[in-house]
Amino acid sequence: MLHRRTLLTAGGTTAALAALGLSPQAMAQAGLKLGPATPFSFEDLVTRARALAAKPHAPPPPLPSDVLERIDYDAHGKLKYKTDFALFKDGPGPFPVTFFHMGRYFQTPVHMHVLNKAGNGAQGREILYDPAYFEMPADSPAKALPQGAGFAGFRFQESRLGDQAKLPWQGNDWVAFLGASYFRAIGGLYQYGLSARGVALDVAVNGKNEEFPAFTQVWFEPPADGGDTVVVYALLEGPSIAGAYRFAMRRDQAVTMDIDCKLFLRQDVARLGLVPLTSMYWYSDKLKPTGIDWRPEVHDSDGLALWTGGGERIWRPLNNPAFTGISAFGDKSPKGFGLMQRDRNFDHYLDGVNYDKRPSLWVEPLTDFGEGAVELVEIPTDDEIHDNIGAFWVPKAPAKAGASYDLRYRLHWVADEPFPSPLARCVATRIGRGGVPGQPRPQGVRKFMVEFLGGPLANLPFGVKPEAVLSASRGSFSYVFTEAVPNNVAGHWRAQFDYTPEGNGPVDLRLFLKNGNETLSETWLYQLLL
Repeated sequence: MLHRRTLLTAGGTTAALAALGLSPQAMAQAGLKLGPATPFSFEDLVTRARALAAKPHAPPPPLPSDVLERIDYDAHGKLKYKTDFALFKDGPGPFPVTFFHMGRYFQTPVHMHVLNKAGNGAQGREILYDPAYFEMPADSPAKALPQGAGFAGFRFQESRLGDQAKLPWQGNDWVAFLGASYFRAIGGLYQYGLSARGVALDVAVNGKNEEFPAFTQVWFEPPADGGDTVVVYALLEGPSIAGAYRFAMRRDQAVTMDIDCKLFLRQDVARLGLVPLTSMYWYSDKLKPTGIDWRPEVHDSDGLALWTGGGERIWRPLNNPAFTGISAFGDKSPKGFGLMQRDRNFDHYLDGVNYDKRPSLWVEPLTDFGEGAVELVEIPTDDEIHDNIGAFWVPKAPAKAGASYDLRYRLHWVADEPFPSPLARCVATRIGRGGVPGQPRPQGVRKFMVEFLGGPLANLPFGVKPEAVLSASRGSFSYVFTEAVPNNVAGHWRAQFDYTPEGNGPVDLRLFLKNGNETLSETWLYQLLL
């Protein structure tokens, strides 16, 4: 409780840091105010989460809502954390930590703690919120928040050390946690894009509101000098769930995260989304409404990639549907999945927000996920400001109160897939009116042009054409053939076909290329919305 905390003066903080056993460089951060020391271990955090799930949810005491509501988008943007107060700004480790302020859109306080060491016997002290940590206008409503209120989130800045300092650390970060259980990282192209979450509960369930559990407590482990890895622990809390997380995050050419999480349900959940990914897809060259925007494409991700437990490689282009849709890809012990940004051509976007550099995010299970499905949720959007795409693993067994989940997985924030298939992969999907150019077009028939590149296609003997293998949940195909794309790029082929629908409702299409008994490409899946 706030009234039991010891608010330390600037001079007293040095002694507190010394008691923590941090380096003299860390002790120089005398401006941070710390609470009393308490024991910490990941095992204790798991025990705490289990105990919380066995009791009714008790949300934290609310902060003044009238103050938080006045910290709107513009007011929040003016609250800049002063890097002089960055945690670990002088060590240990190369990556300082800065914090986000609370506001209208971030009203759940997150309490940050610094540990004195890793492993058994560690102790932590809370970093107590003080408005002095932030640059803020004289009339900012944030000045009315009480000391010790908490923060909205945190971020790790780029390396402060010589050869590792690719960019000035004070203005550049590589991972950020902000809002509920959302977090994101830059990829190999130095750009933020899609997000991940700790968990997703009841996404797109009829008659139920989605629940957004939050990371409410965070602990920072002192990193090793000269290392490229940071370790963070977090407590997840929500009305239906509690959980304990350990993040080991590595910054090198891109960002990888090894995540260990233990989840405990206190209530039944209709759709339990584990390892959830969240992105934005507005439109692409696949199918663009007339006059919607001046740019050719706008999306953070353009497809869902799957590597099934049976070894099949699948590519599912994303949709912006008229109505919310859910696609389930049943599997057992998947090898991985991810929301990817394959199109890296600037000329396909043409603006300055770097959609061509947005990271792809790949999930690599480190423990057996068992039986279930990767579910893809596609929600209508009319603008790029809305995240409308979700993908997550849903276990086959119902998520009942009292159930627990023990997961280990690795997230790869990268420019390309970390485990590329040896097969040709889909690089474009284009849709138009069916029929033969120059002749009357049949009503309701759709033409598809699906492009594949690389893999065994590059080694086809001259004169050999790959065969398009097509199937659909209903309807019929015609005018099917394959041809090399006339751009003199080896291994660049396209399959063309017309599809005539039968009935109403979504139709699932499937395509891959083969030569005799040899599979040449990954499997293209598409959901046509009729």
